[in-house]
Amino acid sequence: MDMTHRCVEELGGTTTIAHVATALGISRPTVYRYFPGTDALLTAAALEGTKPFLKRLSRRLRRIDDPGEALVEAVVYTVRHIPSEPYLRLLLGGSGRNSLLQGVTSDAARTIGRTLLDQAGVDWDASGISPAQREELIEWTLRVIQSFLLDPGGPERTTEQFRDFLRRWLAPGVGAVVNPVRAGAAEPRAAS
Repeated sequence: MDMTHRCVEELGGTTTIAHVATALGISRPTVYRYFPGTDALLTAAALEGTKPFLKRLSRRLRRIDDPGEALVEAVVYTVRHIPSEPYLRLLLGGSGRNSLLQGVTSDAARTIGRTLLDQAGVDWDASGISPAQREELIEWTLRVIQSFLLDPGGPERTTEQFRDFLRRWLAPGVGAVVNPVRAGAAEPRAAS
């Protein structure tokens, strides 16, 4: 995997099994014994390479017990740091050869999202957000991140302005699902 990391540092998402095999001085079929294709090789490298980023984000999320605020912080931190995180770009974009974000809701990205939610300081069950709803929340959050990465748009915002923007528009969406008792709202009425 070390040689794959070197190739990724040099070539980014254009790295192929041929590059890694050449750098190792072995044949491509030898690499194929371990990885069925370039995407599998790059995904394995990206999963390993994102660990430092994920540890930093996890430390931030552990201090947050509000569901909406946890999602706001996850989006802000990811969007602000992805330009300097080549492995995160690789993971969110599959191989990166065709589109930066074609794999934003891939199984690997969802697994990472699930791990981060589980490590947040939020008691998801007590908040009333069920496991099935958390899966939807992961998908939705990944799609929000994708949107900001594909088109940062305008106006330009400082990190704090970006955080405030998400607190106004993203956090209330999460809050709408939170247990009404915890949120201080009246119990929902049954439809007639």
